[in-house]
Amino acid sequence: MAIGEAGPGSVRHGAQPKRLEETMRVRLGRECVYVPSCRFGLYVALRHWCPPGGRVLMSPVNDDVIFFVVLAAGLRPVQAPLNPLDASIDIDAVPDEMWGSVSAVLTTNLYGNPDPAPRLRQKCDALGIPLFEDAAHAIGSRVGDRPVGAWGEASVFSLSKHVGAKAGGMLSLADPGLREAVEKTCAGLLAPRRTSAELAYLVRPYAEAAVRGLRLRRAAWATVRLLGLADREEIRMPLRPDELALAARETPGLDAHHPWLRVDMHDYRLEPGRLRLRRIGHKLDRLDDVLDACRAGTQLLLSTPWAKPRDAYGTQPLFRVPLFVADRDAAAAALARQGIVVGYLYDPPLDDYAGAEFTDPSPTPEAARWFARHALPVDPLRARTVVEVLERSGARPVRAPGELPGSRPTPGGLGRSRD
Repeated sequence: MAIGEAGPGSVRHGAQPKRLEETMRVRLGRECVYVPSCRFGLYVALRHWCPPGGRVLMSPVNDDVIFFVVLAAGLRPVQAPLNPLDASIDIDAVPDEMWGSVSAVLTTNLYGNPDPAPRLRQKCDALGIPLFEDAAHAIGSRVGDRPVGAWGEASVFSLSKHVGAKAGGMLSLADPGLREAVEKTCAGLLAPRRTSAELAYLVRPYAEAAVRGLRLRRAAWATVRLLGLADREEIRMPLRPDELALAARETPGLDAHHPWLRVDMHDYRLEPGRLRLRRIGHKLDRLDDVLDACRAGTQLLLSTPWAKPRDAYGTQPLFRVPLFVADRDAAAAALARQGIVVGYLYDPPLDDYAGAEFTDPSPTPEAARWFARHALPVDPLRARTVVEVLERSGARPVRAPGELPGSRPTPGGLGRSRD
């Protein structure tokens, strides 16, 4: 349990949404605790297993919010070398001295493509350190003989992504005996339920649908901002290094890092209301249909010239399919003109974004930079339209690092692209 953040008697009895937890327990074969967001669940996991001052190996191609969660837990992010084709941790490229310095590993499973969890599990066991799985994008993906999220001491899921609930998450535990302690920690960190936040959550989908129906895309974004649900103008939020350095003096704790952790999800630690939970449940009941549609769209997109296929991709219901184009911004603009917004971009990598003051940089940053610059993550549910738009726009494929003309790319190659 996170020391000083919860204790006996802090559980809100009767507040646990048991049906949602049971649904995920059946999917994963592991104990599950409902949390208001994936980022909240990850913070709880890091606080439970990692004493302040520890170092966490993670991917530099990742949401900046996750980076700030690690900092808020009083931990030092360490950026790993990556496979340039899917931004998963390249285990063999991590130097021995880096392995010896870290006290935990955090996977990303970017866009739903699994990190090499079986090998990471073996490595963590050999080092005696915990493995955490961020499965926000990978609720239906599998690796080895298990679902993503069933390999680490703890894993976190988002119910905002495939599920489409725009709220909620799940914290999964390898040891069911830890459930009570984790529940107490969660309860001690939750912010009280607010009627205004619940109303905003209930109104948001109707407001967005109305402006989309009128083809008012700018108005749709304005509506989201009016509801206080979007905060960033660029891909990365402003770092504000002076303020961040001051916040570091008050870690571990959520409050000091709240200005960064709340970005794009102001109710990330809010106790859920009954109507919110009901909507999340309805969305979760339809998850299998969404996953089937994502698999079909993934297969179509992987057949295009912009894809860099890997064996695992075709069987996964990817949340986004990374296509690789010479001019990512031009391709994204072409899609935007047809009402397809390209999100979940993570450019620049976290070590370039935050600098050595706040993170240990990757020893081989080229692969992450290439991926961040050229990956165009597109929604597989819009696959046919995406293909048509990219064909009309003349978007050019780009070679992967180490890829020769006319050849398949070599995973883990670190040469520079020749676009």
